[in-house]
Amino acid sequence: MPEPKPAENPPKAPATAQPGAIVDPYRAYNFKLLIDGVTEGHFTHCSGISARVEALRYREGGGGPVVHRLPGPVEYGDVTLRYGLTSSKELWTWFMGALNGQVQRKNVSVVMLGPDGTTEALRWNLLDAWPAEWRGAHLDALGNEIAIESITLVFESLNRE
Repeated sequence: MPEPKPAENPPKAPATAQPGAIVDPYRAYNFKLLIDGVTEGHFTHCSGISARVEALRYREGGGGPVVHRLPGPVEYGDVTLRYGLTSSKELWTWFMGALNGQVQRKNVSVVMLGPDGTTEALRWNLLDAWPAEWRGAHLDALGNEIAIESITLVFESLNRE
């Protein structure tokens, strides 16, 4: 019997992951922040991105032990950003505006980067954000850490790209 000839063009593997294939999660350290009008900032930490739909409880008239629940108002968590203290005053000026009653809302994007550290994998957009709290760096003459400040942002809505 003659041996079968090998295929000239073997089939290519599909571009998408197959069911049951392992997909590695993104690394928490591969991110960057984009804030309208802020060109400097070495962000080391971002936490608190969250959204919640409050559940409103009610009972039907006439009784019954069943408590029904309806979707209520949407609440967004406060986002805390930590960054290395530098001579830049951009974030400080933004916060001082809010402190003086002149809130300037900005759009903020938290960008997750892929394994190569440069390609954008996904993005959360915090819309109409403004600084509600600032915390100065912890200073310690006997330590050797860098000075880290933090700023807490509140925002009106959230989307993911």
